[in-house]
Amino acid sequence: MKKEILSTVVFAALTMAAVPAQAAPKDPVGVLKATIAAGHGVRFTGDVTWTDGTDERGARDINGVFQFGKKEIAAFDITTKYGDEHERVIGIGKTGYYSGDRISGLLPEGKTWYKSKNYGMPDSWSQFINPAEPKTLAKLLKNGKTRGNSVSGSITLKELKAVSGWVSAARIGKEHDGLKISYTLTLSSAGLVNRVTSTYTMAADGESHTSTVNTSYTKWGSKVSVTAPDPSTVTTKPR
Repeated sequence: MKKEILSTVVFAALTMAAVPAQAAPKDPVGVLKATIAAGHGVRFTGDVTWTDGTDERGARDINGVFQFGKKEIAAFDITTKYGDEHERVIGIGKTGYYSGDRISGLLPEGKTWYKSKNYGMPDSWSQFINPAEPKTLAKLLKNGKTRGNSVSGSITLKELKAVSGWVSAARIGKEHDGLKISYTLTLSSAGLVNRVTSTYTMAADGESHTSTVNTSYTKWGSKVSVTAPDPSTVTTKPR
């Protein structure tokens, strides 16, 4: 079922004085670098909308946290939910831990986590744009146009691979390098990204679908701790 959200703003426009657009901070990358500190991070929530051109639906919800090292992201913990199904991925350094409904049937009895390499973003329904990476943010600002406190533009998957460890670790095939991702970043008055909206269309098996991912980022610089699962629940060997 196609969902439509209608917003009425005419009355507010007629009864409220115009408010000047908020100016974007001059150096968001510098602000981000100053925020990065070991043991601190940022939390995020989001949702994915999927459409094949005829139907539109909320595909799934995203909830997670990035933990910083001294200069970059050192770990993350992400949970995604789609109806009654859920998946969770923990990445710590070069190690990844995977759990959830899709993988549970492949694990030995008594094990709920599969340990492997850290492949960065979980899949193509995740948020490609990672504003917690200084090099990525710099590229997005360069590619985009700033208006008030928002930056809008587009970037190819190949360009993202070159600057984003989050994306390059996913090992997406070169055949998708031309994938174009449109994005809008919304910056807070402090200069940190508090919202990212990205849209892309991907073809597979002769069909195409368009995904829009909305992600909100909060508590920049707060203390966070991403920990590995209990070793007794982890396996490196599928059933």
